[in-house]
Amino acid sequence: MFTPRRGPIGLVAGVVCALTVSACGVTAVEKDSSSGDSSGSSNAASAPSAGSASSGKAGPKIFVVGGKSDDPFWSRVKRGADDAAKVVKAQGGSVTWLAPKNYDNLGPDAAKLIDTAVSQGADGVVGPDWVPEAQDASFKKVVGGSAPVVIYNAGGIEAAQHVGALNYVGSEEAAAGKAGGAFFGKSGQKNVLCVNTLPGAANTEARCKGIADGIQASGGKSSQLPLPSSKFGDPTAVSQAIKAALLKDGSIDGLVTISAPDANSAAQAIKQGNLGDKVKLGTFDLDPTQLARIKGGKQLFAIDQQPYMQGYLAVSMLSAYIQWGISLPQKPVLTGPAIISTENVDAVMAGAKAGVR
Repeated sequence: MFTPRRGPIGLVAGVVCALTVSACGVTAVEKDSSSGDSSGSSNAASAPSAGSASSGKAGPKIFVVGGKSDDPFWSRVKRGADDAAKVVKAQGGSVTWLAPKNYDNLGPDAAKLIDTAVSQGADGVVGPDWVPEAQDASFKKVVGGSAPVVIYNAGGIEAAQHVGALNYVGSEEAAAGKAGGAFFGKSGQKNVLCVNTLPGAANTEARCKGIADGIQASGGKSSQLPLPSSKFGDPTAVSQAIKAALLKDGSIDGLVTISAPDANSAAQAIKQGNLGDKVKLGTFDLDPTQLARIKGGKQLFAIDQQPYMQGYLAVSMLSAYIQWGISLPQKPVLTGPAIISTENVDAVMAGAKAGVR
């Protein structure tokens, strides 16, 4: 049984600092790492040793597994984790960010990163459960070594319970997909193509299945276009594959992508195929480009899961548990989904420009 440590700073002071990050006057601990080389080793830098300014005692060493640093979605997650890290550092601890070089071998590479955290003496680990069959043994190794885990972004509360994690922070992907499918149905779409550039990942598969379940209620249908993960982040390849699928099946009147960058590729495919009057576009996640298209009537919707809050809440919750035994009764802690359409897009644009939505 993991026993939370008693932090060097009082509970009240710690909570006040957590709620007023800007008042703490410290900078975030930012350490990047990558995995996926042939030797199976990681180049993670050891977390720096930092003493609390008030006591000189070391706080928790937290490791966060996330997506690539050049992935726009994960840059928002990391920003949230970095902001939470300011509080952890003020309490004498550290937060180290670990990420794969690419998504070609996502599950095994993520497992290696979790193992890296263990080898470097992690007091706790935050990570997405992208591919359970590849990652769960590593998560269980963390828990078995008496260090707590918070699952975030992918996997859901079921995955968290399966590996013995404290909680899940994020969106429920099936529910998010179902909401998107229902929105397509209400807008009159009957045949939606779900473009999946990370096939096999638990969260993206759940998204596409949710779209199919959601549109079925209005008599529509949805199928999946799985593309090799090596195409993720390659806008030309993704755009050409989508255009070919649209031109092959003229009954497709709806298109949804599993990421904001893929939505940009999809928009280009629709334009090149002269299908703008027929094929309506939706996507999971958002950025300023998506919001501009929605506001201009060129995109139907985006499904927001608030990535900044995923990183911020997961790190903050894990730190509070390690130091003071604080555990929220809400399980899971949901950051989404929310459908962003012309009805509410203006309220979201300011947050997107600030890099937190």
